[in-house]
Amino acid sequence: MPNNVLKPLEDLPDISFIENDTIDAMMQRMVSNWEARYKEITGREVSLSDSDPMRIALYACTLELYQIEQCVNRAGKQNLLKYSYDGFLDNLAANMAVNRNEASAARTVIRFTASETKTYALAIPAETRLTNGAGVFFKTIAYAEIAPGDAYVDVEAICTETGEQGNGYLAGQINVLVDPLPYIVTVANTATTAGGAGVESDESLRERTYLAPSSFSVAGPDGAYEYWARTYNSGIGSVKVTSPAPVEVVIYVLMTDGKLPEESVLTGLEEYLQDEKIRPLTDKVTVKAPTALNFGIDLTYYINASNSATAALIQTQVTKAVEEYVTWQTTEIGKDINPSELISRVVKAGAKRVEVTSPVFTRVGGEQVAQCTSKTVNYGGLEDD
Repeated sequence: MPNNVLKPLEDLPDISFIENDTIDAMMQRMVSNWEARYKEITGREVSLSDSDPMRIALYACTLELYQIEQCVNRAGKQNLLKYSYDGFLDNLAANMAVNRNEASAARTVIRFTASETKTYALAIPAETRLTNGAGVFFKTIAYAEIAPGDAYVDVEAICTETGEQGNGYLAGQINVLVDPLPYIVTVANTATTAGGAGVESDESLRERTYLAPSSFSVAGPDGAYEYWARTYNSGIGSVKVTSPAPVEVVIYVLMTDGKLPEESVLTGLEEYLQDEKIRPLTDKVTVKAPTALNFGIDLTYYINASNSATAALIQTQVTKAVEEYVTWQTTEIGKDINPSELISRVVKAGAKRVEVTSPVFTRVGGEQVAQCTSKTVNYGGLEDD
């Protein structure tokens, strides 16, 4: 790997400020040091038995000392990006001029349709509310008008609550006008609602802080575009930056849950990246969703007969392992479809062996993302060890 390419943050070496000390090792040191010091002072050797009150007292002191040692280790690690979390991470990120993204609200476009064309404009006030009829509300962002002679107008709207609950409503589902308007006969969203996200997670903030130095360049490095894409919306998880031709930049983005981004996210990010402080003057930037490469899971697993007492628990663990594999496989652009990883996870969950019909190993291009479209997980029963 070239020296100017950042390693993944998780690949950095593990650090211990207490030399990986353990409570057992500390207890043995406490006893050994006490016995050595006793001989030094009295000239007599002594060996503390397991039931000796002094050994018990030393063990009790060790518990407190080890807790202090753990606090020291944690305090040291909070100065390192790999381990920092919560408020510690916020302060560490601030050193790189990076702030945690606040929760954002889902957005869409609402079409207001009049009962008939008019010779005068029909006003659509800002903050006109709409709903899906089931407790999710949107409101228009700015004042708009249906111009004279026109039948409708499209207005951008935002969910009244931040977070993901406003995402995923298909065109036409936001169709109830809460604040009545004269001559408006129908309202409906013309695009799937998208863009809502919770407060940025530690994992996302940690990654953006790691990428932040790249954003200082005006030469358009990959890391800079990845940093700004993640900054635009904390719901964006995987980012792939390509340059198919000189001065052309194509950025592929995927949401943190592995879903393909809605068109409103793509257009919003593309507009955001046009800022002169972000985009080098000569770059033509386009934002796209990766192409889905579909696969299915079809496997049968078996459990050792010696594990029959825990067979029900193992089955639950296998189901969880398959779900975790799907998340691992489908949340990163360009990750090859790897059945070996699936088998490894199922075996670690307690299965004796696994027969996988699908998926088969498949190369995934840098502009593609694996998408799981079906899961069939069969339990084949107990087998002799």
